[in-house]
Amino acid sequence: MGSAQVVPSTSSPLQIDALSKRFGSLIAVDNISLHVASGECLGLLGPNGAGKSTLLRSVAGRVLPDSGTVSIFGAAAGASEARRALGWIPQELALYARLTCRENLISFGRYQGLHGKLLDDSVAWCLDWAALQDRASEPVKNLSGGMKRRLNMAAGLIHRPRLVLMDEPTTGVDPQSRNRIFEMIEALRREGMSIIYTTHYMEEAERLCDRIAIVDHGHIIAEGTYEELVRRTFDTKSEVLVHLTGDGTQEWVTQRGGHLVGEASQFTVAHATEVAGLLAAIAEAGLELIDISVRRPNLESVFLHLTGRGLRD
Repeated sequence: MGSAQVVPSTSSPLQIDALSKRFGSLIAVDNISLHVASGECLGLLGPNGAGKSTLLRSVAGRVLPDSGTVSIFGAAAGASEARRALGWIPQELALYARLTCRENLISFGRYQGLHGKLLDDSVAWCLDWAALQDRASEPVKNLSGGMKRRLNMAAGLIHRPRLVLMDEPTTGVDPQSRNRIFEMIEALRREGMSIIYTTHYMEEAERLCDRIAIVDHGHIIAEGTYEELVRRTFDTKSEVLVHLTGDGTQEWVTQRGGHLVGEASQFTVAHATEVAGLLAAIAEAGLELIDISVRRPNLESVFLHLTGRGLRD
């Protein structure tokens, strides 16, 4: 093999410019431009079918765009330099069930061209990072769901990439395992790794991500920090959540400009004094008030407001 091209250290971990991809009549990605700064965790949120998967696969070099460019530390997506700098942690588990944890990591390391001491050191680092040292010789089929998820993450990082795509890494794990995965991700961030993080859990994006991009119908419809998104969308407004019973509740809520969130009805008010008027209107409509609370809008509020649907819709 020839010597690797030297990627300029000043290059952005990820730069996407005017990216578009069509599958037949479906426009999956429509003129998206996006970047990830060094050491940044960018949250990529969107309903199912919004274009996130196509965007991630374009970054990984697995989908060829119709137009636009993707560069990873200055190298084109799919080029050998980009592949070496990029890690991919898929939502689906991609492990060898009959091999041990160590054997899985050795196998994935060899796929990445590692060998000798470099491979041994990488395997040791991964086992330590994923807190699986005491399970190193255990076949994967014997591990719990959370352990398999952690090993899956470690396998995607065996070559110590500088940019990693994490596609819903906490899917199907219990709360304790989720917290352990959060700690693992935060450890990567302390090392300066750049991350693109997709999730169906708003609280994860709020906790882990420096900046958030919301994708819908192939477009980036909003981008910014959590605080910026809330401020741009709602200014200083507050949300009122009420639990109501009575005939015609849903129709009344819609007529008042509210919408249902689970079993609650949600309204937005500019000033707290408007709550009294809302309570009077509830009584006048003959509805029974079970509970009421007032809160500042959060990321889920922004998402519902901008897309009109839940993250899993």
